[in-house]
Amino acid sequence: MATLCFHSPSKPISYFPPKSKPSPPPLSTKPSFFFRCRASVQTLVAVEPEPVFTSVKTFAPATVANLGPGFDFLGCAVDGLGDHVTLRVDPSVRAGEVSISEITGTTTKLSSNPLRNCAGIAAIATMKMLGIRSVGLSLDLHKGLPLGSGLGSSAASAAAAAVAVNEIFGRKLGKEALVLAGLESEAKVSGYHADNIAPAIMGGFVLIRSYEPLDLKQLRFPEDKELFFVLVSPEFEAPTKKMRAALPTEIPMVHHVWNSSQAAALVAAVLEGDAAMLGKALSSDKVVEPTRAPLIPGMEAVKKAALEAGAFGCTISGAGPTAVAVIDAAEKGEEIGERMVEAFMRGGNLKSVASVKKLDKVGARLVSSISR
Repeated sequence: MATLCFHSPSKPISYFPPKSKPSPPPLSTKPSFFFRCRASVQTLVAVEPEPVFTSVKTFAPATVANLGPGFDFLGCAVDGLGDHVTLRVDPSVRAGEVSISEITGTTTKLSSNPLRNCAGIAAIATMKMLGIRSVGLSLDLHKGLPLGSGLGSSAASAAAAAVAVNEIFGRKLGKEALVLAGLESEAKVSGYHADNIAPAIMGGFVLIRSYEPLDLKQLRFPEDKELFFVLVSPEFEAPTKKMRAALPTEIPMVHHVWNSSQAAALVAAVLEGDAAMLGKALSSDKVVEPTRAPLIPGMEAVKKAALEAGAFGCTISGAGPTAVAVIDAAEKGEEIGERMVEAFMRGGNLKSVASVKKLDKVGARLVSSISR
């Protein structure tokens, strides 16, 4: 039995202690003895599985990460927005490899090199987990999410691809293993954080309790309670790397205590189905939002407009620029969205689009398949 190791942001170590410490190699899809194994590393399938389908189509939803004080450890999936992947067994593709055949949708400027594409990286990682050496795959990616939107665009592509590979070979891997495969992709494009990829794959709210080892906890929002997200996306790109670079390197103890209490309130609100308390906690970040909001034209005015219109809370979705507000009624959400759109134009001179979405409780899933 072999194991698949994942790149760690900390200093790599060797399986076989060298006489002198080597320089860390660049992240690669090729096996390397200098990748540090996490405690949650998945064991490869002992016997290479046969494909059970010749073709599958999967969908992965958009996600809202951070949720204010939950920076890098809390996120949720939202219904109705996301990416699709179509994956086929392709004899023309070299065995053990994946080829990206087509990219359509909101953007076509993504690389078709699977080593430089979120979907390709996640697909390769999943193939490695399964030990696929005898079959080649071709992949079509349909983007439903724009790049740099703050809605987990890269995670949606990675999640859809990882699930597609897993499905075509008979669903041998569990969801946490697929999150690890998606993290391979996230690590290359936006950093080693799971608050997008975990809910994209698992659905609902997901708490990342630990990264080493990876420890995920799904938080169940009560079935009998309503929760709606008002998502307002302006015509403005906020690259994740740029927005992360703006974060403070040190924070006052008083802000640490405050954000910790708000994050705890956020988790309690999810478990209790208390949309009002969830919104209040979501709006109360004193560490990340204050440094990022000034970089998004009109964001402060948008938050004020949402709250004045009756939203329980409002903050930046992920790294932005999308603003997210929460409410417990769809009709009220539509009115709030209109006010937020007006505020983006008035305060930031930005056109924007509003949508009202429910919580996606399923996560990435199979849409259709063709049996062998």
